[in-house]
Amino acid sequence: MQRRHFLKLSATTTAAVLFSRLTYATSTHSTAINAPDEVWAQSGDEWFKLKGSNGSSFVYKDISVVIKTNGNAKGVYVMSPTQQLNAVRIKWKHNTSPQAKFLGDHWERSYGDLQWKTDTAGVKNPWYLIISDGKQTGCFGVKTGTNSICWWALSADSLELNLDTHSGGNGVLLGTRQLHAADIITHESKNGEPAFKVTHRFCGMMCEKPRLPKQPIYGINDWYFAYGNNSAELIRKTTGMMAELVTDTNNRPFSVMDAGWATYSPLLPGDGGWNDDFSKPNDKFKDMKLLGDEIKQMGMRPGLWMRPLCAKHDEKASLVAPKIPGRDDPRNPVLDPTIPENIERIKHNYAVYQQWGYEMVKHDFSTYDITGRWGFDMKGSITSPGWNFQDRSKTTAEIINNLYAAIREAAGSMYVIGCNTMSHLSAGVFELCRIGDDTSGHEWERTRKMGVNTLAFRLPQHNTFYAVDGDCVGLTKDIAWEKNKQWLQLLAESGAPLFISAQPEALGAEQKVAVKQAFANAARVQPLGEPLDWMSNMLPTKWKLNNREVDFNWA
Repeated sequence: MQRRHFLKLSATTTAAVLFSRLTYATSTHSTAINAPDEVWAQSGDEWFKLKGSNGSSFVYKDISVVIKTNGNAKGVYVMSPTQQLNAVRIKWKHNTSPQAKFLGDHWERSYGDLQWKTDTAGVKNPWYLIISDGKQTGCFGVKTGTNSICWWALSADSLELNLDTHSGGNGVLLGTRQLHAADIITHESKNGEPAFKVTHRFCGMMCEKPRLPKQPIYGINDWYFAYGNNSAELIRKTTGMMAELVTDTNNRPFSVMDAGWATYSPLLPGDGGWNDDFSKPNDKFKDMKLLGDEIKQMGMRPGLWMRPLCAKHDEKASLVAPKIPGRDDPRNPVLDPTIPENIERIKHNYAVYQQWGYEMVKHDFSTYDITGRWGFDMKGSITSPGWNFQDRSKTTAEIINNLYAAIREAAGSMYVIGCNTMSHLSAGVFELCRIGDDTSGHEWERTRKMGVNTLAFRLPQHNTFYAVDGDCVGLTKDIAWEKNKQWLQLLAESGAPLFISAQPEALGAEQKVAVKQAFANAARVQPLGEPLDWMSNMLPTKWKLNNREVDFNWA
């Protein structure tokens, strides 16, 4: 497509400035990204500018980048047969309107820090970038399941897409194979269309085949009052107590037991967050199949938490990932996910859960266990430099994709919640994603920050990537009920999953009435909630829920 076919937009808006250099109209009435003005590749610490030909092929020595049409996207294909490949950077000239705001995503969970921004300096926008002037909105992203870890950068005169092709902390060794690094996709709003609606639609375009639950998901979880100090007896007690508040027998809720049930490591006795064997319960639980059956008899569906990359305390050194900053405690050995034997162990665990009759598995910590970093620490790079797993021929994104695919295959008909999973790589693979960092059963400020912000800014991903789990209502005596009941209402009427972590002592008559209503709401299909003031407020107080406006006070 020639540059003369640039997308023509109304000159009365800044949209002409936002997009005219970047996109053009296609014969299918969609938009596509223009040929880039510059393409760079990184090998080791050195960056090289590639020489372009016909706007689609770029070469430096034997490193090549080819950009070609893939349906409604532009596919990026990379070869580097003799040199390690660390990254590719694609750049377009672009003048950003001073009236425009922009929004990016997070690598994995969000951390209460998502917002519409105006200062572009040094900002990495993982996976996608939304630009809006309040009247027109433009969307730039990569399709989900990509084989590189992608982020966008915006400046006063350019737009950049960076494709991280590291394998651990070193460049990937591709050999003779061609890497399909990403598929670039763009979209624009209709005149005057709200940015939230456009972002939701764009998420659906990035993930064409989401894997979704058959019915709305809701239920209970013990973490935010037990914090790992749980037992089969406690699970029975809380499940029975909360089951009395369920009214929809056509869509039963889940009772998910969190960390604390599996065999402890002798190096970390009583630590539910690190376990020796996730196919065997500890003495507090003993018979997991029996417990699951009892949960079903009480009217709920059993689920459990696990950490897939935990190695045993005395694991064979040949199966363990290299020690790196953040992943160097000898009490916490991590399985190398590129070793087939380790993948088979993880799949075996899921087969055991199916034999026990569990219907949902929440798996956690895999991004941290792979990279040694949380998402908020991935500012300079995804992980520390100078290391790699046993197989260096795959990018980190491909290694993660392979792990997720193995979990998906082994889970069978069980629902899977990814927590601390790479968001864009888990979309279309798992039915649910824990989209933010932990809320709390102790601190309202943490629930407010991690819960409200997360739900507001990642709700466009609901039922487009997966069902978005904004985390639990930590219903305990440590948090004032007048605060928690607002968070309960927002979750229950948002259309997204609702999980309640209720301390038995905090569940009085008023709370039971509210929970009963919340369960009834969450059990049925509802319109997607919308944060009406999200472009000016990191903790939106004005929401559209079930076609009415609701005001919240998060102070």
